[in-house]
Amino acid sequence: MPLWRKLLRMAGPGLLVSVGYMDPGNWATDIEAGSRFGYDLLFVVICASLAAMALQTFSLRLGIVTGQDLAQLSAQQYPKPIARIQWVLAELSIIACDLAEVLGCALAFHLLLDVSILTGVALTVLDTLIVLGLKGKNFRDLEAIVLSLIITIGLCFLVELVLIGPDWQRIAAGAVPSWDALRDRDALYLAIGVMGATVMPHNLYLHSSIVQTRVVGEDDRSKGDAIGFARLDTVVSLTLAMLINAAIMILAAAAFHDNGHTGVADIEDAHQLLVPIVGTGLAGVLFAVALLASGQSSTFTGTIAGQIIMEGFLKLKIPCYQRRLITRALALVPAFIGVAMLGEHAVGRLLVLSQVVLSLQLPFALYPLMRFTDDRSLMGHFANGASMKLIGWSLFAVITAANLWLLVRLISG
Repeated sequence: MPLWRKLLRMAGPGLLVSVGYMDPGNWATDIEAGSRFGYDLLFVVICASLAAMALQTFSLRLGIVTGQDLAQLSAQQYPKPIARIQWVLAELSIIACDLAEVLGCALAFHLLLDVSILTGVALTVLDTLIVLGLKGKNFRDLEAIVLSLIITIGLCFLVELVLIGPDWQRIAAGAVPSWDALRDRDALYLAIGVMGATVMPHNLYLHSSIVQTRVVGEDDRSKGDAIGFARLDTVVSLTLAMLINAAIMILAAAAFHDNGHTGVADIEDAHQLLVPIVGTGLAGVLFAVALLASGQSSTFTGTIAGQIIMEGFLKLKIPCYQRRLITRALALVPAFIGVAMLGEHAVGRLLVLSQVVLSLQLPFALYPLMRFTDDRSLMGHFANGASMKLIGWSLFAVITAANLWLLVRLISG
Protein backbone atom coordinates (compact mmCIF):
# COMPACT_ATOMS: atom_id res chain seq x y z
CA MET A 1 0.00 0.00 0.00
CA PRO A 2 1.39 3.48 -0.90
CA LEU A 3 2.61 5.61 2.00
CA TRP A 4 0.02 8.34 1.37
CA ARG A 5 -2.82 5.81 1.60
CA LYS A 6 -1.47 4.52 4.91
CA LEU A 7 -1.32 8.09 6.20
CA LEU A 8 -4.92 8.77 5.17
CA ARG A 9 -6.08 5.50 6.70
CA MET A 10 -4.59 6.38 10.10
CA ALA A 11 -5.51 10.10 10.01
CA GLY A 12 -8.53 11.27 11.99
CA PRO A 13 -8.29 10.40 15.71
CA GLY A 14 -5.88 13.29 16.24
CA LEU A 15 -8.50 15.70 14.87
CA LEU A 16 -11.11 14.51 17.36
CA VAL A 17 -8.62 14.98 20.18
CA SER A 18 -7.44 18.38 18.98
CA VAL A 19 -10.80 20.10 19.44
CA GLY A 20 -10.42 19.72 23.19
CA TYR A 21 -7.40 22.00 22.94
CA MET A 22 -9.33 24.86 21.32
CA ASP A 23 -12.63 24.77 23.19
CA PRO A 24 -14.21 27.92 24.74
CA GLY A 25 -12.42 27.21 28.01
CA ASN A 26 -9.11 28.12 26.35
CA TRP A 27 -10.37 31.41 24.98
CA ALA A 28 -10.58 33.32 28.27
CA THR A 29 -6.96 32.71 29.28
CA ASP A 30 -5.64 33.40 25.75
CA ILE A 31 -7.60 36.64 25.46
CA GLU A 32 -6.56 37.92 28.89
CA ALA A 33 -2.91 36.98 28.31
CA GLY A 34 -2.85 38.75 24.95
CA SER A 35 -4.62 41.90 26.14
CA ARG A 36 -2.48 42.28 29.29
CA PHE A 37 0.95 41.21 28.06
CA GLY A 38 0.77 41.50 24.29
CA TYR A 39 2.80 38.89 22.45
CA ASP A 40 5.08 38.12 25.42
CA LEU A 41 3.33 34.90 26.48
CA LEU A 42 2.96 33.43 23.00
CA PHE A 43 5.73 30.93 23.76
CA VAL A 44 3.58 29.49 26.56
CA VAL A 45 0.96 28.42 23.99
CA ILE A 46 3.70 26.69 22.00
CA CYS A 47 5.21 24.93 25.03
CA ALA A 48 1.79 23.82 26.28
CA SER A 49 0.98 22.42 22.84
CA LEU A 50 4.28 20.51 22.71
CA ALA A 51 3.49 19.04 26.14
CA ALA A 52 0.05 18.02 24.87
CA MET A 53 1.60 16.30 21.85
CA ALA A 54 3.86 14.27 24.14
CA LEU A 55 1.04 13.22 26.48
CA GLN A 56 -1.32 12.29 23.65
CA THR A 57 1.47 10.18 22.15
CA PHE A 58 1.65 8.18 25.39
CA SER A 59 -2.12 7.71 25.17
CA LEU A 60 -2.20 6.51 21.56
CA ARG A 61 0.69 4.11 22.18
CA LEU A 62 -1.22 2.57 25.09
CA GLY A 63 -4.31 2.01 22.95
CA ILE A 64 -2.50 0.58 19.92
CA VAL A 65 -0.18 -1.77 21.83
CA THR A 66 -2.63 -3.14 24.43
CA GLY A 67 -5.84 -2.98 22.39
CA GLN A 68 -7.49 -1.43 25.45
CA ASP A 69 -8.13 2.15 26.51
CA LEU A 70 -7.05 3.96 29.66
CA ALA A 71 -10.44 3.54 31.35
CA GLN A 72 -10.55 -0.23 30.73
CA LEU A 73 -7.02 -0.74 32.01
CA SER A 74 -7.66 1.41 35.09
CA ALA A 75 -10.72 -0.69 35.92
CA GLN A 76 -8.64 -3.86 35.55
CA GLN A 77 -5.43 -2.80 37.26
CA TYR A 78 -6.74 -0.92 40.29
CA PRO A 79 -8.91 -2.16 43.18
CA LYS A 80 -12.60 -1.54 42.57
CA PRO A 81 -12.95 1.37 45.09
CA ILE A 82 -9.97 3.18 43.54
CA ALA A 83 -11.31 2.59 40.03
CA ARG A 84 -14.70 3.99 41.02
CA ILE A 85 -13.05 7.13 42.38
CA GLN A 86 -11.17 7.49 39.09
CA TRP A 87 -14.47 7.08 37.23
CA VAL A 88 -16.17 9.80 39.28
CA LEU A 89 -13.26 12.18 38.72
CA ALA A 90 -13.24 11.41 34.98
CA GLU A 91 -16.98 12.08 34.79
CA LEU A 92 -16.47 15.39 36.60
CA SER A 93 -13.91 16.37 33.96
CA ILE A 94 -16.46 15.59 31.22
CA ILE A 95 -19.10 17.74 32.97
CA ALA A 96 -16.63 20.59 33.53
CA CYS A 97 -15.63 20.48 29.88
CA ASP A 98 -19.29 20.44 28.80
CA LEU A 99 -19.96 23.39 31.11
CA ALA A 100 -17.36 25.38 29.17
CA GLU A 101 -19.01 24.32 25.91
CA VAL A 102 -22.47 25.34 27.21
CA LEU A 103 -21.19 28.74 28.28
CA GLY A 104 -19.22 29.28 25.08
CA CYS A 105 -22.14 28.34 22.81
CA ALA A 106 -24.57 30.36 24.95
CA LEU A 107 -22.34 33.39 24.60
CA ALA A 108 -22.06 32.80 20.85
CA PHE A 109 -25.87 32.67 20.54
CA HIS A 110 -26.05 35.86 22.60
CA LEU A 111 -23.61 37.62 20.29
CA LEU A 112 -25.12 36.33 17.03
CA LEU A 113 -28.84 36.39 17.85
CA ASP A 114 -28.94 39.13 20.52
CA VAL A 115 -30.68 36.85 23.01
CA SER A 116 -29.97 36.74 26.74
CA ILE A 117 -27.23 34.45 28.05
CA LEU A 118 -29.86 32.34 29.85
CA THR A 119 -31.73 31.92 26.57
CA GLY A 120 -28.44 31.00 24.94
CA VAL A 121 -27.87 28.34 27.62
CA ALA A 122 -31.32 26.90 26.84
CA LEU A 123 -30.53 26.85 23.11
CA THR A 124 -27.50 24.64 23.74
CA VAL A 125 -29.95 21.80 24.36
CA LEU A 126 -30.38 21.74 20.58
CA ASP A 127 -27.00 20.11 20.07
CA THR A 128 -28.48 16.94 21.56
CA LEU A 129 -30.66 16.80 18.46
CA ILE A 130 -27.54 17.12 16.32
CA VAL A 131 -25.90 14.21 18.14
CA LEU A 132 -29.12 12.20 17.73
CA GLY A 133 -28.98 12.95 14.01
CA LEU A 134 -25.49 11.44 13.91
CA LYS A 135 -26.77 8.14 15.30
CA GLY A 136 -25.39 5.33 13.18
CA LYS A 137 -22.71 7.47 11.55
CA ASN A 138 -19.23 6.00 11.48
CA PHE A 139 -16.07 7.65 12.76
CA ARG A 140 -15.07 8.87 9.32
CA ASP A 141 -18.29 10.89 9.04
CA LEU A 142 -17.78 12.37 12.50
CA GLU A 143 -14.14 13.19 11.72
CA ALA A 144 -15.23 14.98 8.54
CA ILE A 145 -17.75 17.09 10.50
CA VAL A 146 -15.16 17.98 13.13
CA LEU A 147 -12.62 18.84 10.43
CA SER A 148 -15.11 21.22 8.82
CA LEU A 149 -15.70 22.93 12.18
CA ILE A 150 -11.94 23.25 12.79
CA ILE A 151 -11.49 24.74 9.30
CA THR A 152 -14.32 27.18 10.10
CA ILE A 153 -12.57 28.29 13.29
CA GLY A 154 -9.22 28.60 11.51
CA LEU A 155 -10.60 30.61 8.58
CA CYS A 156 -12.45 32.98 10.92
CA PHE A 157 -9.26 33.79 12.80
CA LEU A 158 -7.22 34.01 9.61
CA VAL A 159 -9.57 36.70 8.29
CA GLU A 160 -9.51 38.43 11.70
CA LEU A 161 -5.70 38.57 11.64
CA VAL A 162 -5.70 39.92 8.09
CA LEU A 163 -8.15 42.65 9.16
CA ILE A 164 -6.22 43.62 12.29
CA GLY A 165 -2.69 43.40 10.82
CA PRO A 166 -0.54 42.24 13.77
CA ASP A 167 3.18 42.97 14.17
CA TRP A 168 4.83 39.82 12.83
CA GLN A 169 8.28 40.70 14.16
CA ARG A 170 6.90 40.94 17.70
CA ILE A 171 5.03 37.68 17.14
CA ALA A 172 8.32 35.99 16.25
CA ALA A 173 9.95 37.47 19.37
CA GLY A 174 7.05 36.32 21.57
CA ALA A 175 7.39 32.76 20.28
CA VAL A 176 10.87 32.50 21.83
CA PRO A 177 10.81 31.23 25.46
CA SER A 178 11.74 33.96 27.94
CA TRP A 179 12.02 33.70 31.72
CA ASP A 180 11.93 37.50 31.90
CA ALA A 181 8.36 37.42 30.56
CA LEU A 182 7.37 35.32 33.59
CA ARG A 183 8.96 37.51 36.26
CA ASP A 184 5.69 39.36 36.69
CA ARG A 185 3.51 37.39 39.11
CA ASP A 186 0.36 38.03 37.07
CA ALA A 187 2.12 36.91 33.89
CA LEU A 188 3.15 33.66 35.60
CA TYR A 189 -0.41 33.19 36.81
CA LEU A 190 -1.77 33.59 33.29
CA ALA A 191 0.94 31.34 31.84
CA ILE A 192 -0.07 28.58 34.24
CA GLY A 193 -3.70 29.25 33.35
CA VAL A 194 -2.89 28.74 29.67
CA MET A 195 -1.09 25.49 30.47
CA GLY A 196 -3.86 24.30 32.78
CA ALA A 197 -6.54 25.06 30.18
CA THR A 198 -4.63 23.26 27.42
CA VAL A 199 -4.19 19.66 28.58
CA MET A 200 -7.61 18.05 29.07
CA PRO A 201 -7.85 14.84 31.19
CA HIS A 202 -10.71 13.32 29.18
CA ASN A 203 -8.59 13.55 26.01
CA LEU A 204 -6.19 10.99 27.46
CA TYR A 205 -9.05 8.50 27.85
CA LEU A 206 -10.50 9.46 24.46
CA HIS A 207 -7.33 9.07 22.40
CA SER A 208 -6.40 5.66 23.80
CA SER A 209 -9.77 4.38 22.61
CA ILE A 210 -10.49 6.03 19.27
CA VAL A 211 -7.06 5.21 17.88
CA GLN A 212 -8.30 1.61 17.92
CA THR A 213 -10.88 2.46 15.23
CA ARG A 214 -8.00 1.95 12.80
CA VAL A 215 -7.26 -1.64 11.85
CA VAL A 216 -3.81 -2.63 13.12
CA GLY A 217 -2.05 -5.98 12.78
CA GLU A 218 -1.16 -7.98 15.89
CA ASP A 219 2.57 -8.24 15.11
CA ASP A 220 5.05 -5.76 16.58
CA ARG A 221 6.01 -4.32 13.19
CA SER A 222 2.39 -3.44 12.37
CA LYS A 223 1.95 -1.87 15.80
CA GLY A 224 5.17 0.12 15.41
CA ASP A 225 4.05 1.45 12.01
CA ALA A 226 0.63 2.31 13.42
CA ILE A 227 2.20 4.23 16.30
CA GLY A 228 4.33 6.20 13.86
CA PHE A 229 1.38 7.17 11.65
CA ALA A 230 -0.85 7.95 14.65
CA ARG A 231 1.89 10.11 16.14
CA LEU A 232 2.12 12.08 12.89
CA ASP A 233 -1.68 12.47 12.84
CA THR A 234 -1.54 13.79 16.42
CA VAL A 235 1.31 16.22 15.78
CA VAL A 236 -0.37 17.69 12.69
CA SER A 237 -3.77 17.98 14.41
CA LEU A 238 -2.42 19.53 17.61
CA THR A 239 -0.32 21.92 15.53
CA LEU A 240 -3.62 23.19 14.05
CA ALA A 241 -4.97 23.62 17.59
CA MET A 242 -1.78 25.44 18.60
CA LEU A 243 -2.08 27.83 15.66
CA ILE A 244 -5.70 28.62 16.57
CA ASN A 245 -4.84 29.23 20.24
CA ALA A 246 -1.90 31.38 19.14
CA ALA A 247 -4.23 33.29 16.80
CA ILE A 248 -6.58 34.09 19.70
CA MET A 249 -3.71 35.47 21.77
CA ILE A 250 -2.25 37.38 18.80
CA LEU A 251 -5.65 38.88 18.02
CA ALA A 252 -6.03 40.03 21.62
CA ALA A 253 -2.50 41.46 21.61
CA ALA A 254 -2.93 43.35 18.33
CA ALA A 255 -6.50 44.53 18.85
CA PHE A 256 -6.50 45.29 22.57
CA HIS A 257 -3.01 45.53 24.09
CA ASP A 258 -1.60 47.62 21.24
CA ASN A 259 -4.59 49.99 21.48
CA GLY A 260 -4.35 50.52 25.24
CA HIS A 261 -7.08 48.06 26.25
CA THR A 262 -5.00 45.97 28.64
CA GLY A 263 -7.83 44.92 30.95
CA VAL A 264 -9.84 42.75 28.56
CA ALA A 265 -10.41 39.43 30.30
CA ASP A 266 -13.88 38.50 29.13
CA ILE A 267 -14.93 36.99 25.80
CA GLU A 268 -17.96 39.28 25.53
CA ASP A 269 -15.85 42.40 26.17
CA ALA A 270 -13.42 41.21 23.50
CA HIS A 271 -16.26 40.87 20.99
CA GLN A 272 -17.63 44.32 21.76
CA LEU A 273 -14.24 45.99 21.39
CA LEU A 274 -13.29 44.23 18.16
CA VAL A 275 -15.79 46.02 15.92
CA PRO A 276 -14.76 49.65 16.66
CA ILE A 277 -11.04 48.75 16.69
CA VAL A 278 -11.03 46.76 13.45
CA GLY A 279 -13.57 49.08 11.85
CA THR A 280 -15.96 46.48 10.45
CA GLY A 281 -18.86 44.47 11.83
CA LEU A 282 -17.47 41.42 10.05
CA ALA A 283 -14.84 41.05 12.77
CA GLY A 284 -17.48 40.61 15.46
CA VAL A 285 -19.52 38.14 13.40
CA LEU A 286 -16.46 36.00 12.60
CA PHE A 287 -15.45 36.01 16.26
CA ALA A 288 -18.90 34.76 17.34
CA VAL A 289 -19.07 32.13 14.56
CA ALA A 290 -15.65 30.78 15.58
CA LEU A 291 -16.80 30.62 19.21
CA LEU A 292 -19.92 28.68 18.22
CA ALA A 293 -17.92 26.26 16.05
CA SER A 294 -15.47 25.76 18.91
CA GLY A 295 -18.22 24.79 21.33
CA GLN A 296 -20.01 22.51 18.87
CA SER A 297 -16.90 20.62 17.84
CA SER A 298 -16.04 19.97 21.49
CA THR A 299 -19.58 18.70 22.06
CA PHE A 300 -19.05 15.74 19.75
CA THR A 301 -15.78 14.63 21.30
CA GLY A 302 -17.08 15.17 24.83
CA THR A 303 -19.94 12.77 24.11
CA ILE A 304 -17.58 10.11 22.76
CA ALA A 305 -15.20 10.52 25.71
CA GLY A 306 -18.14 10.15 28.11
CA GLN A 307 -19.18 6.89 26.49
CA ILE A 308 -15.62 5.55 26.58
CA ILE A 309 -15.23 6.39 30.27
CA MET A 310 -18.59 4.85 31.22
CA GLU A 311 -18.01 1.67 29.21
CA GLY A 312 -14.42 1.30 30.38
CA PHE A 313 -14.99 1.76 34.10
CA LEU A 314 -18.53 0.39 34.48
CA LYS A 315 -18.89 -1.89 31.44
CA LEU A 316 -22.14 -0.01 30.84
CA LYS A 317 -23.10 0.86 27.28
CA ILE A 318 -25.93 3.27 26.48
CA PRO A 319 -26.98 4.99 23.23
CA CYS A 320 -24.97 8.04 22.23
CA TYR A 321 -27.91 10.46 22.49
CA GLN A 322 -28.73 9.25 26.02
CA ARG A 323 -25.15 9.88 27.06
CA ARG A 324 -25.40 13.34 25.49
CA LEU A 325 -28.63 14.09 27.37
CA ILE A 326 -27.14 13.05 30.71
CA THR A 327 -23.93 15.06 30.28
CA ARG A 328 -25.69 18.15 28.96
CA ALA A 329 -28.31 18.04 31.73
CA LEU A 330 -25.57 17.87 34.37
CA ALA A 331 -23.75 20.82 32.75
CA LEU A 332 -26.90 22.92 32.26
CA VAL A 333 -27.69 22.98 35.99
CA PRO A 334 -24.50 24.80 37.12
CA ALA A 335 -24.63 26.98 33.99
CA PHE A 336 -28.18 28.16 34.72
CA ILE A 337 -27.49 28.62 38.44
CA GLY A 338 -24.21 30.44 37.84
CA VAL A 339 -25.60 32.86 35.27
CA ALA A 340 -28.81 33.43 37.26
CA MET A 341 -26.99 34.12 40.54
CA LEU A 342 -23.88 35.92 39.32
CA GLY A 343 -25.34 37.72 36.30
CA GLU A 344 -24.77 37.50 32.57
CA HIS A 345 -21.30 39.04 32.85
CA ALA A 346 -20.12 36.13 34.99
CA VAL A 347 -19.51 33.84 32.00
CA GLY A 348 -15.77 34.56 32.09
CA ARG A 349 -15.51 33.62 35.77
CA LEU A 350 -17.53 30.45 35.21
CA LEU A 351 -15.28 29.47 32.31
CA VAL A 352 -12.22 29.88 34.53
CA LEU A 353 -13.93 27.78 37.21
CA SER A 354 -14.51 24.99 34.70
CA GLN A 355 -10.80 25.03 33.85
CA VAL A 356 -9.85 24.81 37.53
CA VAL A 357 -12.06 21.73 37.91
CA LEU A 358 -10.40 20.20 34.84
CA SER A 359 -6.93 20.93 36.16
CA LEU A 360 -7.77 19.15 39.42
CA GLN A 361 -8.70 15.98 37.53
CA LEU A 362 -5.62 15.91 35.31
CA PRO A 363 -3.12 14.20 37.65
CA PHE A 364 -5.60 11.36 38.22
CA ALA A 365 -5.55 10.57 34.49
CA LEU A 366 -1.86 11.29 33.97
CA TYR A 367 -0.57 9.03 36.73
CA PRO A 368 -2.15 5.77 35.50
CA LEU A 369 -1.26 6.66 31.91
CA MET A 370 2.43 6.93 32.77
CA ARG A 371 2.32 3.88 35.05
CA PHE A 372 0.74 1.69 32.36
CA THR A 373 3.04 2.84 29.55
CA ASP A 374 6.04 2.17 31.81
CA ASP A 375 4.84 -1.40 32.49
CA ARG A 376 6.66 -3.97 30.32
CA SER A 377 4.12 -6.67 31.18
CA LEU A 378 1.51 -4.54 29.38
CA MET A 379 3.57 -2.83 26.70
CA GLY A 380 6.35 -5.33 25.98
CA HIS A 381 9.27 -3.67 24.21
CA PHE A 382 6.98 -0.69 23.48
CA ALA A 383 7.22 0.29 27.15
CA ASN A 384 8.68 3.73 27.86
CA GLY A 385 12.44 3.98 27.64
CA ALA A 386 14.53 6.14 29.96
CA SER A 387 14.11 9.33 27.91
CA MET A 388 10.35 8.88 27.54
CA LYS A 389 10.00 8.21 31.26
CA LEU A 390 11.93 11.40 31.99
CA ILE A 391 9.73 13.46 29.66
CA GLY A 392 6.47 11.93 30.88
CA TRP A 393 7.08 12.09 34.61
CA SER A 394 8.63 15.57 34.34
CA LEU A 395 5.48 16.78 32.59
CA PHE A 396 3.38 15.08 35.27
CA ALA A 397 5.32 16.88 38.01
CA VAL A 398 5.32 20.29 36.30
CA ILE A 399 1.64 20.21 35.28
CA THR A 400 0.52 18.96 38.69
CA ALA A 401 2.54 21.60 40.52
CA ALA A 402 1.37 24.35 38.13
CA ASN A 403 -2.28 23.37 38.49
CA LEU A 404 -2.03 23.23 42.29
CA TRP A 405 -0.39 26.66 42.31
CA LEU A 406 -3.16 27.99 40.08
CA LEU A 407 -5.82 26.55 42.38
CA VAL A 408 -4.21 28.03 45.50
CA ARG A 409 -3.93 31.40 43.78
CA LEU A 410 -7.60 31.36 42.78
CA ILE A 411 -8.78 30.26 46.24
CA SER A 412 -6.67 32.89 47.99
CA GLY A 413 -8.24 35.54 45.80
